[in-house]
Amino acid sequence: MSQAANAELRTAQEIIRATSVNQSPNGICYATAGELTLPAGELEKMIAAVPRSIAAALDRKAYYFVPLTVSDGDKTLIAERYDSALSDQAICHRNIDSGDAQCVFISTRILDDKFAVAFEFYTNVAHPFVDKAGISPEFAELVWKQAADRVRGETSLDAFEFRKQAFGERGRVDEKAKTEYASAAFSDAIAIYILSLYVDVEYIDLREPGYPLLAPSALAERLKKVAQIFPPNPGSEFHVYYRRTV
Repeated sequence: MSQAANAELRTAQEIIRATSVNQSPNGICYATAGELTLPAGELEKMIAAVPRSIAAALDRKAYYFVPLTVSDGDKTLIAERYDSALSDQAICHRNIDSGDAQCVFISTRILDDKFAVAFEFYTNVAHPFVDKAGISPEFAELVWKQAADRVRGETSLDAFEFRKQAFGERGRVDEKAKTEYASAAFSDAIAIYILSLYVDVEYIDLREPGYPLLAPSALAERLKKVAQIFPPNPGSEFHVYYRRTV
């Protein structure tokens, strides 16, 4: 560590052994450790937003919500309370294999608010889901048509770069990049969709530096397609509004 930390640090494996895992009604396994600013009820609501059809594919995965996940060389350490001296080493998440399962540690204290924590969580739900379940052919067809029509922007830097690679040189399609593009776009859309089931999402809140965000109408098309494939859990609703009503 570059600075002396006041918070006690424990290894990720120690946290796994010492912490009991809960299961949300939708099937997501999760645990908490340390001093979190996110209320327990809010965390439960966040986790419960994941559609059951997606959660079912994550049966060998558990999500650990902790104050700080710290990278220290080959080791992953967990701070059970926030310490500014650890901020340089803190990372948003880290995957730890434990037996035949994978534990995903998510730092809740280096993210700005519940929106940021939720988006980090849902991103780490969407990517492993797509890795396991594959890409929806309907969705892949939609995003490739949008790309071929030169629709502006994308939903992540990965999707933006893969899309450029997919068209290759002299207009020849790079099939490997095309598949990676569809996978990245599908993961992005799933994460944004679940986020919208948990909180109201403003289009502008999705902007990030490094690439232009996908045009609103095209993004809406993708989210509607994802909602058809993975309907919300009972009690949740999905809507797209093009203009906020007062």
